[in-house]
Amino acid sequence: MSKVLYIKANAKPEGESRTFMIADKFVEAYKKHHPQDEIITLDLYKEDIHFLTVEDVMVHMSNEVEETENAMKKYALQFKSADKYIFAEPMWNLGVPAILKAYIDYVSIPNITFKYGENGPIGLCQGKKALNVITSGGDYSEGMAAEWDLCDKYLKTIMGLFGIFDYTTIRASNLDVIGMDVEAIVNKAIEEAEELAKTF
Repeated sequence: MSKVLYIKANAKPEGESRTFMIADKFVEAYKKHHPQDEIITLDLYKEDIHFLTVEDVMVHMSNEVEETENAMKKYALQFKSADKYIFAEPMWNLGVPAILKAYIDYVSIPNITFKYGENGPIGLCQGKKALNVITSGGDYSEGMAAEWDLCDKYLKTIMGLFGIFDYTTIRASNLDVIGMDVEAIVNKAIEEAEELAKTF
């Protein structure tokens, strides 16, 4: 049995978020094909997550890895305990929503998700896999615009820091471009998600 962490980062509620429409369909299909797996959902806007404080920074500097009353360390230990990760977020101003960045700051704790070796950082979450479901108003998947994508690029890079290199992206682009068939774009991404769920 695998433990799957479904991390949702969109201020829009269910039914309005196109990101969640795609990611939720993936989760539904995943449950069908992997009924024995446990899925834990984290809606970051409903969690007690804030920007790092001085106290939080001190936790980062501590070498103790056991669970404490500090919420940041609890999230980090929960993250490490999972086998698979599903991220769902829109691109906001070329990057991830601030709440997702704050969550990543919580779980990026030395000696839990990674450690420092003689030749640089070493990921401590090796052998795990991640899926990122991302939506954007324009198309940032190719050409010069691809260099502006600091959303998927950031998440893929930070997963690499943790040792997670089995990383897949499902992207729905051009959702705010006038004249585009938004429903068709979302449905195509849902089809891709449902197919991936069979083997993820």
